Amino acid sequence: MSSLVAETNTGVNGIALVVLIFFFVVVAAAGFWAARWRRPASMESLEEWGLGGRSFGTWVTWFLLGGDLYTAYTFVAVPAAMFSAGAVSGFFAVPYTIVLYPIIFIFMSRLWSVSHRHGYVTPADFVNGRSGSRGLSLAVAVTGFLATMPYIALQLIGIQAVLEVVGIGGGGNWLAKDAPLFIAFLVLALYTYTSGLRAPAIIAFVKDILIYLVILVAVVYLPSKVGGWSHVFDAAQGKMQKVNPATNKPAGVFIPGSGQYWAYATLALGSAMALFMYPHSITATLSAKSRNTIRKNASILPAYSFLLGLLALLGWVAIAAGTKPVGLDGKANPQLVVPQLFEDFFPSWFAGVAFAAIAIGALVPAAIMSIAAANTFTRNIYRAWLKPDATMEQEAQVSKVTSLVVKAFALLFVLTLDKQNAINFQLLGGIWILQTFPSVVFYLYTRWFHRWGLLLGWAVGMVYGTVSAYNVVNPVTKAPFGGSLSAIPGIGDLGYIAVTAFVINVVVAAVATLVLRALKADEGVDETIPADYFADEGDPRVQKLPAMPHETTPSA
Repeated sequence: MSSLVAETNTGVNGIALVVLIFFFVVVAAAGFWAARWRRPASMESLEEWGLGGRSFGTWVTWFLLGGDLYTAYTFVAVPAAMFSAGAVSGFFAVPYTIVLYPIIFIFMSRLWSVSHRHGYVTPADFVNGRSGSRGLSLAVAVTGFLATMPYIALQLIGIQAVLEVVGIGGGGNWLAKDAPLFIAFLVLALYTYTSGLRAPAIIAFVKDILIYLVILVAVVYLPSKVGGWSHVFDAAQGKMQKVNPATNKPAGVFIPGSGQYWAYATLALGSAMALFMYPHSITATLSAKSRNTIRKNASILPAYSFLLGLLALLGWVAIAAGTKPVGLDGKANPQLVVPQLFEDFFPSWFAGVAFAAIAIGALVPAAIMSIAAANTFTRNIYRAWLKPDATMEQEAQVSKVTSLVVKAFALLFVLTLDKQNAINFQLLGGIWILQTFPSVVFYLYTRWFHRWGLLLGWAVGMVYGTVSAYNVVNPVTKAPFGGSLSAIPGIGDLGYIAVTAFVINVVVAAVATLVLRALKADEGVDETIPADYFADEGDPRVQKLPAMPHETTPSA
């Protein structure tokens, strides 16, 4: 078997490249055509451009959410983590997506209802309406915006991984090296600008069909070529148990022992709680046409978890296959392991289909993320603080331009900074975004927490999480931000920093609430009523409410 992968092919895989370009052209055309799909009289509003008119049914929402949550970086990074570090770093993604769906079923249907009634476009819109605090709303908006930016950059890194394995992007000058990424960026920017959320909704159909086809074929075909699943697990166990000379510890974890239970559990729970706090996840949710659509999707989305479990195991298949993930710069890069595995074992045409699936898997979430970040800036910074009298047309135009700026920043990030910086910032993004959970989810059920208490808890959680992540040192490079696990205070075992910060956040918010209530601090005005949280499509309660005095009066 080693003869199959003994040499890393540094030439261009012409057939795979042609197949990749073919699918890229198809999805680009679909993205531009999406502007005509279910097109309303005008696209000049965030309701239409940024949320697709809140009109997507069960299957469109399923593909859109699947394309949004299971990104190209997921399909690159999860098996890469299994390949290099084992189960704790890689396989936790499977239980985390399983825990995720009850969260969607219970919480997101309520958020959809109240957002549908009041016209909320972002989670920060809801927080402002519920708390009457522009300051707390700004904190949620800025956190979401900053956490989304490196996520977009990581999608471009996913495309880079495919291009490297195909054999392009390695020219001697910057233009030859980065031209393919520029082209992908330009197409992404243009179809997002013209079609809004409808573009990734259409493209998600192609992406998910390709992903299912490729993964199912791979998990049936590849193990038979490397000695069967028994050999796969034996090879993975052997690699994970080898001692890493740099740390004098095992290279990874095959099956988590008692010392890794807290790490595994908190990574799964914290990641599940954080995922639907990201603006792009909520954008895809709010585009559904009814609250029942959300609940149906929570029931059928676990099909993606099954797929993710199979995908994760490909990292261990690559160990058994002796895959050598080496980039065009001659350096080992675990992120290339799945594309390299496909190129080593499949005919070039099918490898091209796999590369297309990963590349298209980057375009869908990158589009949704840029739209969500643009909506957040427009509604919660531009309109809330800079131009309160902005018209719907002005909002839509600002959001379109902002989506271009966001993608340009992500491209600049990828081209000028080390990839590890993008991964570090994404790590911070996961820690940060979980600190908005109390303000969004708690407010869906109760106003017991004082708005200033939630703001203080958010600030403490952000500072603790950032400092803790910085203090995690990479054992090989000695650089900060070396991981997402740190000792849990009072327990001592390693745990996900985001969860520890979240617990501290909630405790501080609760204590501050008691103090502020004793001081009779202003509670703010709640513009929602209990019935808002059960409104549905066609429900007579679903309507635009008249502006009240407190909506035009600045609050803390």
